[in-house]
Amino acid sequence: MNKFTKCVFIFILTFVSINSFASNNNNFNNKHTLYIQNISSEIQLEIDNPQDSILSITINGENKKYIISDNNITINYNFNKSGKTEITIITQSSTNNISLNVLPLWLSILPPLIAIAFALMFKEVYTALLLGILSGTFIMFYYSGYSIFNSLINGITDITANRVLTTIQDREHISIIVFSMLIGGMVTLTTRNGGMTGVVNKLSKYASTPRSGQLITWIMGVAIFFDDYANTLVVGNTMRPITDKLRISREKLAYIVDSTAAPIAAIAFVTTWIGAELSYIADSTAQLNIDATPYSILLSSIKFAFYPILTLMFMLILIYKSKDFGPMYKSEKQARKLGIKTEEVAGSLTEANEIPKEKERWFNAAIPVAIIIFGTIAGLIITGYKSHIWGDSNLTFGTKLSETIGSADPYKSLLWSSSFGVIVAILLSVGQKIVSLKNAVESVIDGFRIMLTAMIILVLAWTLATITKELHTAEFLSGILTGLSVPPFLLPAIVFILSAIVAFATGSSWGTMAILYPLILPATWYISEKAGIQYDHAMNIFLNVTSCVLV
Repeated sequence: MNKFTKCVFIFILTFVSINSFASNNNNFNNKHTLYIQNISSEIQLEIDNPQDSILSITINGENKKYIISDNNITINYNFNKSGKTEITIITQSSTNNISLNVLPLWLSILPPLIAIAFALMFKEVYTALLLGILSGTFIMFYYSGYSIFNSLINGITDITANRVLTTIQDREHISIIVFSMLIGGMVTLTTRNGGMTGVVNKLSKYASTPRSGQLITWIMGVAIFFDDYANTLVVGNTMRPITDKLRISREKLAYIVDSTAAPIAAIAFVTTWIGAELSYIADSTAQLNIDATPYSILLSSIKFAFYPILTLMFMLILIYKSKDFGPMYKSEKQARKLGIKTEEVAGSLTEANEIPKEKERWFNAAIPVAIIIFGTIAGLIITGYKSHIWGDSNLTFGTKLSETIGSADPYKSLLWSSSFGVIVAILLSVGQKIVSLKNAVESVIDGFRIMLTAMIILVLAWTLATITKELHTAEFLSGILTGLSVPPFLLPAIVFILSAIVAFATGSSWGTMAILYPLILPATWYISEKAGIQYDHAMNIFLNVTSCVLV
């Protein structure tokens, strides 16, 4: 037998071995169940010999009540301590001892901490999320009674064969994936049919001085609000020749584009971001006693989105005042004096630039976007309409609209509007003979591909969220912060700083939301409840924290 065969043989033997809980006999079997410290649980035991009457059951020497049904014993118990817990079952014929390994609650913070730590170290969110998920599944299997090796193997297989599939099968998650892909397809098509360039060209003719050139760039950054990547590519590539001519430095152009693309996408209510935001909020609030839908929470949190709003305002003030500082001042001074080298820069929209100038029509982008915006509003009203609400003369129009949106189905609304947006974009492109039907469909498919990386982050984030929920991470975190007497009103500031660190490390707003939302939102609500804060005030803190993650 060669070395390779020996290794394979040893691997198989190790794989099939199972490390079960210790028991003095086989009259009772503990199911592989996870028990967590300070979390009320149901202990499930299988009875191998139903005829042997049970006299008493004690846990750590304390007599406990139990229920017997279908050869199963159920015991409600709150494990105050972690580690080994002894259950003693005395029957007419024997004494049975069963040992449980209770998970320390503090270990529940390990999966998100690992995700954050690896994101900070390697600046790569996919591996960070995967390792966070794997650490969670490993912990769950190990404390359910498996050996270290089997916990690792089962943890890996559980991710792909169980958790990811369960995550994708969720109706709301599927809706978000389809919506995001449709938006990506529409953005790509309206870029390639010249619609985006047409919008920019429509405004760029008003740029005649460095100040007006920067202002038009800012306006375009705000106008293309529905996707930060499309914003960056379209505005950056289209305005570059104009800003070069006006002797605006490339550094300043990049700064304006970057300071408008993500901030406007974070606060606009119909963007490629909204699907992810809704899903994170929905998953995080499912376990909370909050009387609000994810969409109404998202809309209400915009008033607390100080960072993106102030960033947009600060950029506008800098342009109006013609103020620059530090290295930016040096770059701008040099650009005004020496001009800009006009060498070709990688990443230009070559496909959009192949469209003849006369076919770069602004309405080819504006019409599909308008359909998505107004279609979403119409869908929210249709799905949330209640005759008794609109028939109540004592309610104001704003109250009626708020109640309607609060009870609407945002997923249907987004899917309806995005579907019509894509169809209209295709009809406009093909009807004007800008691109062929084949190329139009291929552009939409390419948009699907562009959104793939974002969808991977979404699925991994959803999976990590389910693990933190099962491990009761939010309860641990809220308990720690409550024990440290952290005032609830400081939570937004703490979350903002933490979000800034994670965003800086990962370079991804999506990654930041994926890591922090499932952890921070439930903890914020629990802390506010424990502090005895009234519902309305607690809701304001919750909404503030929701907006603080969007840095």
